[in-house]
Amino acid sequence: MPPGGRSSLCFILRLLVLLPFLLQPSLAYSLKNCTIDYSDDPLDDVFVDCSSRELVIVPDDLPRHVTSVKLFHNLLKKIHRKDFGSLSKLRSLNLQDNYITHVDDGSFIHLGALTTLDIRSNRLTNLTANLFQGLSNLTVLVLSTNHIKFIHTSAFQFLSSLQTVMLGFNNLQQITDIQPILQLPHLQELSISYNLFTSFETKDLQLSKSSGLKVLDVSYNKLKKFSITTPIFPHLQSIDLSRCGQAGVLKWDIPDKSLLRNITHLYLGHTLIPYDEIQQVQQSLDSLMHLRLGYKKLINKRLLDTFCKIPTLRKLDLSSNKVASKKLVSCSQLSELDLSDTHMTELPKGSIRSMKRLRSLNVEHNFYHNVPHDVRSLSSLEILNLNDNLISELSCDDFINTTRLIELHLKTNRIAKLVKCVFEKLNELKVLDLSHNMLQTFGNSFKTGALKLEFLDMSENSVQHLEKGDFQGLISLKYLNVVSDDIDNTAFKGLNNLETLVIHVPLSFKYNFTDLPKLENLTIYLSNVSSLKSLNTNSVEAFFNLKSLKSFTMICSGHLCGFDCDKLTQTLRGMNHLEDFTADNIYSSAAQVGTLRFNVHLKRLTIRQTDLSELDPELFHPIPNLEVLDFSSCKLKSLDFLVKARPSALRFLNLSNNELTVINETVFQSLPALTYLDLDNNPFTCDCSNAGFIQWVIGNNQTQVVNAHQYTCSSPGAEQGRKLLDFDVQSCWMDVGFLCFISSTCLVVLALLSSFIYHFLRWQLSYGFYFFQAFLYDSRKKKKGTPHQFDAFVSYNVHDEAWVYREMLPVLEEEQGWRLCLHHRDFQPGEPMENITDTIYSSRKTICVISQHFLQSEWCSREIQMASFRLFDEQKDVLILLFLEEIPDQQMSPYYRMRKLVKRRTYLSWPQAGQHTGVFWQNVRRALDTGDDPTDNNLLTGPAQC
Repeated sequence: MPPGGRSSLCFILRLLVLLPFLLQPSLAYSLKNCTIDYSDDPLDDVFVDCSSRELVIVPDDLPRHVTSVKLFHNLLKKIHRKDFGSLSKLRSLNLQDNYITHVDDGSFIHLGALTTLDIRSNRLTNLTANLFQGLSNLTVLVLSTNHIKFIHTSAFQFLSSLQTVMLGFNNLQQITDIQPILQLPHLQELSISYNLFTSFETKDLQLSKSSGLKVLDVSYNKLKKFSITTPIFPHLQSIDLSRCGQAGVLKWDIPDKSLLRNITHLYLGHTLIPYDEIQQVQQSLDSLMHLRLGYKKLINKRLLDTFCKIPTLRKLDLSSNKVASKKLVSCSQLSELDLSDTHMTELPKGSIRSMKRLRSLNVEHNFYHNVPHDVRSLSSLEILNLNDNLISELSCDDFINTTRLIELHLKTNRIAKLVKCVFEKLNELKVLDLSHNMLQTFGNSFKTGALKLEFLDMSENSVQHLEKGDFQGLISLKYLNVVSDDIDNTAFKGLNNLETLVIHVPLSFKYNFTDLPKLENLTIYLSNVSSLKSLNTNSVEAFFNLKSLKSFTMICSGHLCGFDCDKLTQTLRGMNHLEDFTADNIYSSAAQVGTLRFNVHLKRLTIRQTDLSELDPELFHPIPNLEVLDFSSCKLKSLDFLVKARPSALRFLNLSNNELTVINETVFQSLPALTYLDLDNNPFTCDCSNAGFIQWVIGNNQTQVVNAHQYTCSSPGAEQGRKLLDFDVQSCWMDVGFLCFISSTCLVVLALLSSFIYHFLRWQLSYGFYFFQAFLYDSRKKKKGTPHQFDAFVSYNVHDEAWVYREMLPVLEEEQGWRLCLHHRDFQPGEPMENITDTIYSSRKTICVISQHFLQSEWCSREIQMASFRLFDEQKDVLILLFLEEIPDQQMSPYYRMRKLVKRRTYLSWPQAGQHTGVFWQNVRRALDTGDDPTDNNLLTGPAQC
């Protein structure tokens, strides 16, 4: 096939593939300004993220079945009534951090399933009566950080299921503004912090019945008085008065402590309240369990003693304060104490020694150089947080009596070494975080003790060498994160229950994982600081026996690690249950065929920063269950490998940051389950070679092409920088080559048809033409009614002219007296065809002198055709045939054969006349004498009578 024909054929096939999209366009699944979050379960709820897109209007292409929409951090100024009209299944809507000043009444009327609405950080000033119409199932409403100063009394009438209302950071001034909220039947939490209230007095609230409110936050208001004198909050459990009273002194007015009988949480962080009022607070609270206390000045013994007299107090939060720590003795009933961020350098002995019931102690973000001495006496302690301090050493006595400790957090300190006995008594410890320290050695600290430890994080340290038995005693360990420059082959021996291992090692590491029979998740962070280093070729043996492994991740930082792909097969050989494999910046080239033949259960495959330009599609044949494929930053130039691989279960495909310029849309026919496709940051060509792909992106309703509307053109130069989907694909349907192909085809067909007609139908067409021409002339003659000028018109060939003048004229004109018309003698100068037509219709009869020359003459043929039409049209016997020669039927044209069928007896034969010419001419006379009736032809019997 010539090149032009082949390209045209390809174009036709492409057009047929796209025909369904052109004839029946559907709602695009690739959203213009949003993305649909991918989920492993196709039946999961649909979450759409439209955040940080500089949107000025709500997108009109949100899927109707979406359940969550994020529209925060955009440029929205107004919400219109139709913006969310079709999202009947929406349950969560986030409009945070926009410039919304107005919301049309009824904008949410169709969102009957919505449970969470977040409109914080906008510019709303009023809540109108019908603003929340239709939100009967809404449970959480966040309106913080607006400019709200007016709430219509009917604004919350539709919110019958509302439980949480956040109205902080607004301009509300009167307590009566929140009365419509307090009347909600299911209200549990209300925040009105950072407003302009100067008092909170329940006597100003006219409620028909008590509120179900449990949590009340009035912090950061300039309250002068907090008064609860009516029983409208019988279920109230938590009050936050932090930073109140700043404009003066806050007065606490609770005349009947039964009005606060269920209060368990009180927050007084930096609340300006005199000591006399503090005593009243203490006396009003018989059930307080959690107290957050902050004070502008130093929290002293007098203040603490007051609250520590509350027998039910269990948790004391003194974080972000200046605390006189030696004055904490009186709070012996506490179970939780928070002293974080108190600028303390030490906790003096005896400060918390009396807290024998303490289960949780938080002293993070301070300046301790050692573990507080009093910790040794806290035998009930279960959680100890010492993160972010200056501790450089742990002694054997630090945790000698904390035998019930479950969690120990020592992250971000300066610990350089561990001694053997440090964790010896911590037999109940399950979580230990020693990350971000300066550890160089473990000092056999894990050979004994910590038998129940399950989680150990020792990342971001400087351990030079992991030796045999370093983790020998951690028989219950399930998670380990460790960094080391060198790992002994038996360093992890004894970790028979380890399920997750994260190690940070240099590229030249060498280790054998045969001692980890239950390992399911292995992550290796490799460091390659020199481009000259390469992987230790013996290291692949370390992975031979990981038969329980389900997730394997290798990430190389710095230069390309350059693993030998031949070794990859050996690395993965023993991982028969592997489901997730990730290799980032690990391999220099594509894996070979058969690399994954032992990993038939693989579902997720990620290979990044690797040259996969020579990828063999047969690599995928052993893994039919593959669902997630990430080949980002892999120098891919084509997707042809997917056509041959045909991963039928693939649902997620990330091919961003590659070198794809043209994509054949038919490749996606090989991916019937694909729902998520990321092709961002590829150098697309914006011409007709991508027309099919563009149409597929716009028209398909199954696969989301993430951020497709932001893909840009890299070539040709005239299109560079424009959006790929803005390319006019309609111009591609007017393909010049295709038009030339169609034109050429039509010309060929026309030529063949013309040849066929000329060969087989030329006489019929010619006769039809003259038949029509005679019809027009006859119609004109009938209108004029002109009489006949001649008795007969004689049609003959010039070669037979001598016979006509010698034999015919003397007899018919001179002897019989007929007036004949001969074209050589009687035609007027002018058009020959007009003369023929005029003469035939001006004569009573037409005599055709037929010979071989006559049959070959074009003009003679036209004359007999015209006479034949007159015969059929007028139904008169106007045609006389005189044969000068014997002519076989097969040599006669269709016109003569037709004449013989119509008037079989009205012809005369000169050769058959022989010597009886007189009889011949008498028959001619009788033919001329006969009437015009076609049936009146009995005088002539044909050649038999001649």
